[in-house]
Amino acid sequence: MKIKSRNVLRKSEEKALFNDITEAFGDASPYKNKKLEYVETDKWDMIFVDSQPHLFKIEGTIFPTVRGALELKPERRIVKVDSGAVKFIVNGADIMGPGVVDADPSIKEGDFVIVIEEAHGKALAIGRALVPGNEMAGKKGKVIKSIHYVMDEIWKL
Repeated sequence: MKIKSRNVLRKSEEKALFNDITEAFGDASPYKNKKLEYVETDKWDMIFVDSQPHLFKIEGTIFPTVRGALELKPERRIVKVDSGAVKFIVNGADIMGPGVVDADPSIKEGDFVIVIEEAHGKALAIGRALVPGNEMAGKKGKVIKSIHYVMDEIWKL
C-alpha cells in the first residue's frame, strides 16, 4: 500500500470528524488533542492519529481500523468470537458462524462490524456483515467478510 498524500486536518474538519465518531460509536475523546492527518493511499483514505492509522473511509463512511477499535473501545457493531477462531482471523480468514459467540443484534446485513475476541475483548478484525447480527452466532458458513485484520498492510503502516 502506497501513500499518495498526507495532510493535517483543520480544526473544522476535526470537529466534523469528532461528531461523526461520537454519533457512530459513542465517544471520540481518545482523539482530542492529538495530531490528526488525512492520508490518501492507493487503496483507502484514512485518518492517522499521532502517525498511526486509526480510522479509514469505506464507501464514504468513517470506520475504525483495528488500532482505532482498540483505542475507541466501541460498544456498537461488535461481534465476539471464541478463542478457537482467533488464529484464523489474524491470518485474514473470513468469520464463520460457529466461531461467533455473540453479536450486536442491531447489526444489519451489509454493515461494517468490529470483530473482538471473547476472553480479553480486544479487536481482531474489521469486516462486513453477511447476515444480520441476531442470526450470526452458530450459523453455518461465513457470516462476516474480513476487510482488515491484525498484522495486515493497514496494521503495519
